[in-house]
Amino acid sequence: MSTLNKHEKTVGQKQYHIALEPGDIGEYVLLPGDPMRSDRVAKYLDDAELKANNREHRTFTGTYKGVRVSVTSTGMGCPSAAIATEELINIGAKCLIRIGSSAALDPEINIGDLMISTAAMKNEGTSKFYVPESFPAVPDFELTSILIDTAREKYAGTDEKVHVGISATDDAFYGETPEFVDKLRSYKIMNIEMEASAIYTIAHLRGVRAACICGCSGNLTNAEVIYTKKNEKLAEAWDKEIQVVLETIYRLEQMKQQEQA
Repeated sequence: MSTLNKHEKTVGQKQYHIALEPGDIGEYVLLPGDPMRSDRVAKYLDDAELKANNREHRTFTGTYKGVRVSVTSTGMGCPSAAIATEELINIGAKCLIRIGSSAALDPEINIGDLMISTAAMKNEGTSKFYVPESFPAVPDFELTSILIDTAREKYAGTDEKVHVGISATDDAFYGETPEFVDKLRSYKIMNIEMEASAIYTIAHLRGVRAACICGCSGNLTNAEVIYTKKNEKLAEAWDKEIQVVLETIYRLEQMKQQEQA
């Protein structure tokens, strides 16, 4: 009797949860948590087409400056994000960039600022099924470097701020007590979110690129937190990060074509 390997069994097939098959997506995929934010990304793409809308996973595919790009929502938390990541890789995704909202821990970070992650502390259980707890969760270095450069160049000379640092990926949104937050602050953690470490881990194991950029939705050190989607600064941050990611993808594709020439 053989044991089923779900990953190997589903490569190149129509995927059960995201309801996509090979050919439906581009190699570059943006990963918002909120399904409705997929629609926000689609507005920046040419000829965007809704490819699937199943469970928490809503996918559009279009082009940006001639580069085929997709967006698939992951839902909230690492278990759902891990499924989306695995299934997207199964059908050809090579570069996955999480976009979203996140709470800052650095008192210098304000609502609407951009935060780019250089690593993630694994305060979640999903990645432990893949690697030991001591295994680091880190994004692709080259991709993250281009993401940082693109963001800084785009907003140089403006009041827009781009922060770079280590994130913490948590499982329990309402379990972040003041004591817990203070402990993370003592580690110089930049922000808390809920998906990056699993995405980084799986991307590394499957041999693809991953990165993460978030807009600041609040600061847990001064209790400035948003619980509404109508805040203009946060909405602007979503648009800013989408633009930065799409331009990063274009630059990465240009570099790839130059190397192949």
